[in-house]
Amino acid sequence: MRRLDFKLPDIGEGVTEGEIVQWFVAAGDRVAEDDPMVEVMTDKATVTICAPCDAWVDQLCFDVGAVAQVGQVILTLEAEAASDVGLAKRSSRPAASAVGEIRDEVPGAELFQTRSGAETGVVAGYFRARPLATPATRRLAKELGVDLRRVRPGAAEPRVTDDDVRLAATGERAQTSLEERQPITGMRRKIAERMHQSKTTAAHFTFVEECDASRLVDLRQRLLPEATRRGVSLTFLPFIVKAVADALPRHPVLNAAVDERRNELVYKKYYNIGVATATEAGLMVPVVQNADQLPLFKLASRIGHLARLARDGTIAPEDLRGSTFTVTSLGKQSGLLATPILNYPELGILGVHRIKETPVVRDGEVVVGKVMLLSLSLDHRIVDGHVGAAFAYDVIEMLENPDRLLQGGP
Repeated sequence: MRRLDFKLPDIGEGVTEGEIVQWFVAAGDRVAEDDPMVEVMTDKATVTICAPCDAWVDQLCFDVGAVAQVGQVILTLEAEAASDVGLAKRSSRPAASAVGEIRDEVPGAELFQTRSGAETGVVAGYFRARPLATPATRRLAKELGVDLRRVRPGAAEPRVTDDDVRLAATGERAQTSLEERQPITGMRRKIAERMHQSKTTAAHFTFVEECDASRLVDLRQRLLPEATRRGVSLTFLPFIVKAVADALPRHPVLNAAVDERRNELVYKKYYNIGVATATEAGLMVPVVQNADQLPLFKLASRIGHLARLARDGTIAPEDLRGSTFTVTSLGKQSGLLATPILNYPELGILGVHRIKETPVVRDGEVVVGKVMLLSLSLDHRIVDGHVGAAFAYDVIEMLENPDRLLQGGP
């Protein structure tokens, strides 16, 4: 058997590190060439890395949620013969035992390793990120459906034995935990980082105003038959994105960004509108490139296409980059009011609430109108309140007179 150090490969596009999102293997597993071993998330994309050859998995070197640098060993393999695979390299050091020294690398993991009365088995609150066990014990745990990380070693401590695993499987000493802990990884971790950066860097300020959407509702209803004939799903969102894209050139600071390193304000003369989209992995922001140049139906088609790719998890990295302003539709559960968080380093984001039937005054009389709230969040370090308000009223003016959005046709 030959020992192989499997290093995080250079995925390209300037990527220097990747977060371990999910392991598909455990120490002691047998893998065949091209079997998926690990899912890694970078700033550019999420990729699945496969086995370079037939081998036994010796050791996983990173926990889920940990960040590995390109070129670092992420796992070791035992192969029957040397393999020239480019991604793996034969180690110059002696092969280490599968039950050698393994350290817990999850910060604070030791806080959960307190006994709860039982000396072995699945123990409430016990968690060891890198349990010590032989490959045979790991295989047994996998067969019996036992989470080896939650089995406290018994007489052979610190090593988990077959007996410990069997006790855990039968539940003879298992206790039920009222808490479940999961690492914050993958897309959720990226979202958390971006939200934290936005809230701790930009000075958020939100301006809210009503928009009488009665004419907008009527226009959409008139256009629906033609949209259906063309195979286009026509929601209200394309109208709003088009109104934003048409208004931005008259308010250039709303289409700018701050370069923190150079202390400069970057005015952008292209209008790429991000459209916040809810997915199972979390909120993603596909980008409609040059939205100001697209007629309404093409804009609707592009928004729908990007949203489907995002929800399917097949969207390309380049479709998530380069936005200059973001629109987020708060949907049917939008509530009374919400204050969107900036898609940093952008300086503005428009939150769109659902349209409600509301009493409005027209020509001195109270009638039932169709009203939606628009919540415009701004970076108050750069955008003054009256500047943001002027932009908001410009967008509202276009939505209240939506035929202007059809200049040149739908």
